[in-house]
Amino acid sequence: MTLPSHLTADVLVIGAGGAGMYAAIEAARAGRSVILADRSLIGRGGATVMAQMTVAVALEEQGLDHWENHYADTLTAGRGLCDPALAQLLCELGPARIREMDAWGVGWARENGEYKRAFAPGHDRPRCVYVDFLNTGPAVSRTLRARLNRTPEIRRIGELLVSELTVRDGECIGATALHVPTGAPVSIAAGATIVATGGLTHMYRRNSASLNMSGDGYALALAAGAELVDMEFVQFFPIGHLAPRLIGMDPIMWDPFRYKLGGRLLNGLREEFIHDYGSEDDGKYVVTRDLATYAIEKEVAAGRGSPHGGAYLSFEHCSEAELRAAGGPVIDRLAANGIDLTKQAVEVAPIAHYHMGGVRVDAKMATSVPGLYAAGEAVGGANGANRLSGNAITEALVFGCQAGASAAEHAARGRVRADVMTFDAARRRITEGVTTRGFNPAALIEAVQSTMQDDVGPFRTESSLRRALDTLGALRKELPGLKPAAGTAFDGALVDWYDLATMTRVGTCVASAALARNESRGAHQREDFPGLDAQWGVNQIIALAGDTLHLERQAVPS
Repeated sequence: MTLPSHLTADVLVIGAGGAGMYAAIEAARAGRSVILADRSLIGRGGATVMAQMTVAVALEEQGLDHWENHYADTLTAGRGLCDPALAQLLCELGPARIREMDAWGVGWARENGEYKRAFAPGHDRPRCVYVDFLNTGPAVSRTLRARLNRTPEIRRIGELLVSELTVRDGECIGATALHVPTGAPVSIAAGATIVATGGLTHMYRRNSASLNMSGDGYALALAAGAELVDMEFVQFFPIGHLAPRLIGMDPIMWDPFRYKLGGRLLNGLREEFIHDYGSEDDGKYVVTRDLATYAIEKEVAAGRGSPHGGAYLSFEHCSEAELRAAGGPVIDRLAANGIDLTKQAVEVAPIAHYHMGGVRVDAKMATSVPGLYAAGEAVGGANGANRLSGNAITEALVFGCQAGASAAEHAARGRVRADVMTFDAARRRITEGVTTRGFNPAALIEAVQSTMQDDVGPFRTESSLRRALDTLGALRKELPGLKPAAGTAFDGALVDWYDLATMTRVGTCVASAALARNESRGAHQREDFPGLDAQWGVNQIIALAGDTLHLERQAVPS
C-alpha cells in the first residue's frame, strides 16, 4: 500500500485494541479528524481481541450492586496503591460503557431479560458480564471495528510502527513511524496524541500477549518527557495452560471453567495445597491471582510440581454433561487436542498476563506533557499492586472513551502547527543504520525474554534484579551500532531492533523499580523481603533525563 510520507489529523491514536478504538470513536464523535495507527491490523492486535472471559461492571439493576462496591473491591485488590481518582473513574463510568456497547450490538449474555453476571476472584458478588466465556474479547473488538467502519472521520492505518513522539515547546505535536510494508518513514502531525499500545507482557518468555505488546507506549511516553508509575507490578495469570500440547486455543482459557465448575488445583502429589498459603479455595476459585501464583510457584520450588513444572488443574469430578453445559463446543476442540477432562487433569502454571504500572495520567488521561494522553493498559495507577479480575476490558473502554474526549478537547483549543520539516530529524533516525546484518535479533529477543522471566519474574531477589539490570544494560549499549537501515519492505530485523530497544528500556524500568521496592506486595514478590511493609505504601515514579532514569517515591494520591 502506498502511504503519503506526511499526514495530519486533529487526534492521533497509537494502538488499535479496545482502548485505542474507543478513543478514536469518542474523538470523532467530538467532531475531530482522527488517525488510528497500529503495528498490526486495526482491531486485530493487542489484548482485547484475545480476551476470552468476563468484564467487571457494577450494573445497578434490581439494587443488586453499586459502583462503590466494585470500587471497594478494586482498592482491596490494589493493596493500597490504587490512584483513587482513576479507580473511581473505572468503576463509576463502567456501566455506561457496557450499556453503550450493548446498544452497538456486542451481545452481552442475558437471562430472563437481565444481564448474566458471573462471579470472579476478588469480587464480593457476581458482577462480571460476558458475551460467552470464550469469545467476549473478540466480540468487543468486532463491535468496535464495526463502529469504526461507520465513522468516516477516522482514518485507519495498520502496520505502522511508531518510533518516537515529537515534542516542540514542551507540547506533543505528533509522531514519526516506520511503514512496515514499504520500509519508509511516515510523520504524523496531530493536535493531540493518545498512547493506547497496551502492556509489556511479551517481554516474558511465558506470556499470554500478542506479539506487539512489548511496552512500546511506555518507552514512547517516557522518551517524550512523561512519567511512568509503579512499573514493578507485573501480574502473572496463575493457571495458564502448560501441558499437554494445546493448539489453536488461548493458554488462559481455564478461568471460566473454574468459575463454573470449581476445578481443583493439585500439586504433583495430587494434593490440594492453596490452604497451605493462607487462603481457602475449596474448588470455588476465590483465590486472587497473586496468591495463586505464589502457591503454585512455591509448590514447584519445593519439588511438588507436576511433570512439566506447574500444577494440575482437575475437572475429573465433573461429568461430561456438566462439562458440555459449561464449555459447549470447547469440549470438542479439547478432544481434537487429545484432552478428555473427565479422565485427565491438565497442567497449568503462571504466565505473564497484565501490567498494573504504566504511563502516569490524571483523571482526564492527560500525561505531564501537554497534548499527550494515554488509555487502557498503557495507563498505570488504577489497579495498584494487583488488578482485580475482569477490570481489564472495563478499563480499556472507560479510559479509551475518556482519553478520546480529552484529546479532542485539547485539539479543538489549538491547531496542528507542525509541518513535515518539523519531523526531519526523526525521519532520518529511521532511515539511518548499518546495511550489513551482524546480529541475530530473534535470538536477542529470546535472551531478553529469558532474563525477564528468570530474574524479574513472579519472585525476585536483589541478586536476580541486579543481574537483569546488568544484562539489559549491556545489550542496550550494543544496540545503536546494530540498527539496520530502513528502506526494505517488511524488514523483520528492523522491527525486531525497535522491539529490542523498547524491551531493554522498559525492562530496565521494571527491574529498577522492583529492586528499589524492598517488600512484597500484590504482584511484586521479593524472596529476600517476603513481608508487606507499611512504609512502602507509596507509588514509584520514573522519569527520564537524557539517557538516565530517575526513580522517586511519592505518596499515593488521596
